[in-house]
Amino acid sequence: MAQSDNKQQSSCGSEETVQCCPGDIGKIDELDNYWIEGTVTTSTRKIPQVATRLTKRDMIGTWKARWGINRMNYKVKPGLYCVGEPDESSPVLVTANYKMSFDRLRKELEGIDAWILVLDTKGINVWCAAGKGTFGTDELVRSISEVDLSEIVSHKTLVLPQLGAPGVSAREVKSRSGFRVIFGPVRAEDIREFLTSGMKATPEMRKVRFSFYDRFVLTPIELVGTFKTSLIIFGVLFILNQFGASFGIVDFYGYLGALVVGCVLVPLFLPWIPGKAFAWKGCLLGIIWAVLVNVLNGWPGNMDYGMMRGLAYLLILPAISAFYAMNFTGASTYTSLSGVLKEMKIAVPAIIVSITTGIVLLLVVKF
Repeated sequence: MAQSDNKQQSSCGSEETVQCCPGDIGKIDELDNYWIEGTVTTSTRKIPQVATRLTKRDMIGTWKARWGINRMNYKVKPGLYCVGEPDESSPVLVTANYKMSFDRLRKELEGIDAWILVLDTKGINVWCAAGKGTFGTDELVRSISEVDLSEIVSHKTLVLPQLGAPGVSAREVKSRSGFRVIFGPVRAEDIREFLTSGMKATPEMRKVRFSFYDRFVLTPIELVGTFKTSLIIFGVLFILNQFGASFGIVDFYGYLGALVVGCVLVPLFLPWIPGKAFAWKGCLLGIIWAVLVNVLNGWPGNMDYGMMRGLAYLLILPAISAFYAMNFTGASTYTSLSGVLKEMKIAVPAIIVSITTGIVLLLVVKF
């Protein structure tokens, strides 16, 4: 049976080296592994014991990752961890080494004794990693062997998140490792009920929800992804102005509005915007925005600028919104890989033609 070694000093910042599973985290550094609060000793090694309560530091880390700050390095070291004081009969839960995924799981395990097997998904969340193959059969089998899981638990059952199912073949895992795979609930918040009910998932636990809030928390990273492109666009406009063009405030807020439409409004109101294709949804709201820009500048009466410039905005702004809205397909549960490829095949050429035509009209007017 495992024994707990809850020694904060020796495990969270001293010079002691903790013997973890192969590929162990080595010397536990307080700066990088502040969420480790002790160790649990098995018959073969010591396993890092992690806290189940998230701190302000965890919250700040999550916020930074949402805004793309150090996001690709927001991860934990792969290997075996535990919560509580698990023994050889305690459940083994599998997750990705993206720290937000890891945090969501450990937060829901307060008062539960369990092992957590963290796969090397290159810092990618479970769902995306399953699609990319890093949360997959080979990595799971490799990790089971690397941590000598058979020496730590007496059972042969692994609980995987349901969203990891596309990347894992339960039959192959069984034949190659001897461990049986059970897919748990979609959301970590249901894991406690799932475990206490004998690992039985209700239909509600299997339901993939993508609520307004779920979409809202994804919009910051969508905005951050536009910064580089936007800087290039503004730089080009600045240079053109040096050669006599007259790009100004209307062009500036017109572009920013189209960006917000595609990156924020389309994701937020996704289920209620007509059509299936994300690019189409972005185009519809983009047309509304382009019309509004023209109305704000005197359309349909005495416009502050000519009809050709107004037409250019009607071609450019919806296309910009469509392009940025289409980027959200990678974050949505509404899409499939084949559907995304089909949409891009149609939408990308249409967007290029629309923007190019609009730019030509705009340059004719500006010069």
